[in-house]
Amino acid sequence: MNWIYLIIAGFFEIGFASSIKLMDNHKNIPFSILFYACLIGSFYFLQKSVDTIPIGTAYAVWTGIGAVGAAVVGILFLKDPITLLRIVFLSLLIISIIGLKLTSNT
Repeated sequence: MNWIYLIIAGFFEIGFASSIKLMDNHKNIPFSILFYACLIGSFYFLQKSVDTIPIGTAYAVWTGIGAVGAAVVGILFLKDPITLLRIVFLSLLIISIIGLKLTSNT
């Protein structure tokens, strides 16, 4: 169950990381609310996940999910550049996250 909590935390991190740009220095109230709601949700589920998952593994997976997710949101919705090297390195990050899960004892 703690891995499910960690994945949920990662998705909340995608939400708060993606909303940083959209909240326009707290001028866009709906995205500011989304930012703080996702921030709280992300840390809540991250905290629940570390009951059995080592903190180093949990933190790396959490930030990895957030980084990959935010990059995908940026590419799909915010007109961020998409290059071959960017895709290669995002793929390496995904492989690393999977590797951490596979080598974890939890």
